[in-house]
Amino acid sequence: MDAKKPIPTDEVICHCSGTRRDVVQSLFEQGMDMATISSWTGALSGCGGCEWDIAELLKQLAEKKQATSPASLDSPLV
Repeated sequence: MDAKKPIPTDEVICHCSGTRRDVVQSLFEQGMDMATISSWTGALSGCGGCEWDIAELLKQLAEKKQATSPASLDSPLV
């Protein structure tokens, strides 16, 4: 498997609840944290097999958000 190949946004990330990556991303962009996303979608409430994948996705989204936030763009280069 090619590690650099993008993962489809409509991929199911939690098979117990059927939650897709794009749903998790949308909820994160609305300001929800992992616990709230779990409550809304049912993800993370079944077998727990998706916990690492969802945590990693939220970490990547948070890093991307921080990198593109106006405050980070105004930061002086060191």
